[in-house]
Amino acid sequence: MKTEEKDKIEKPSLFWLATEGARAAFEFGSFIPYKLLFSKQFDGQGFPVLIIPGFMSSDRSTKPLRKFLNKNGYRAQGWNLGRNYGDEEDIEFLLEEIDLLFSKNRKKISLIGWSLGGVYARQIAKMRPHLIRQVITLGSPFKGVTVSNHATWLHRFITAGKGEEIIDKEFLNDLPKPAPVPTTAIYSKQDGIVPWECCIENEENDIHQNIQVYGSHLGYGVNPLVIEIIMDRLQYGPENWIKFSPKSKLVQSLLYPA
Repeated sequence: MKTEEKDKIEKPSLFWLATEGARAAFEFGSFIPYKLLFSKQFDGQGFPVLIIPGFMSSDRSTKPLRKFLNKNGYRAQGWNLGRNYGDEEDIEFLLEEIDLLFSKNRKKISLIGWSLGGVYARQIAKMRPHLIRQVITLGSPFKGVTVSNHATWLHRFITAGKGEEIIDKEFLNDLPKPAPVPTTAIYSKQDGIVPWECCIENEENDIHQNIQVYGSHLGYGVNPLVIEIIMDRLQYGPENWIKFSPKSKLVQSLLYPA
């Protein structure tokens, strides 16, 4: 992303930031009846799914989503690295994990990454495209991880004020480039943490799609609208992938922004 483009992007409003917790709690409350109604409605056929948490989050944040996927026949697992502190070296561990998962299951792996976890997921798919079935990102600012957002201060704090200075420049420049596998970028214009403009692919094509939803940043993993998209997407692989489309125009008009 060019400097002039970055300068035009603003942090999410303080209103969306201040209401993140309450909105995420509402989404979690909505997820409870959803999972009761739709558990065991899908056949995951044992396909492995690796879910990577966001910055400063751990596998605990993705547990509800993993449990739901497992009940529907998938083999979903967390990243098993504790809290995500934004360490680039974690990608090397994840590459080893991908190799092991494929050796164990002999099936391509779907990657779901929440926020920074989605940035990692896209990079892994670029490095191991032959092992990846698809990538789904949830509010992941891959087009501008250094663009001003409401998590920047925390990263600077845990890096003793260095922030983006310690991030490899070549790595930063590669982040916006699309992965050569089917990729779905889910984003929300009500995201209170990162600018939604940084969470979408520059261009959509036969294997890359951006999907806008209503929701908070902290609630992506329990938002029924997001779960509905994830369950739809996980049915497809590189050989038969098609773009997501709501079941009806009424559903689209009521639940999904145009």
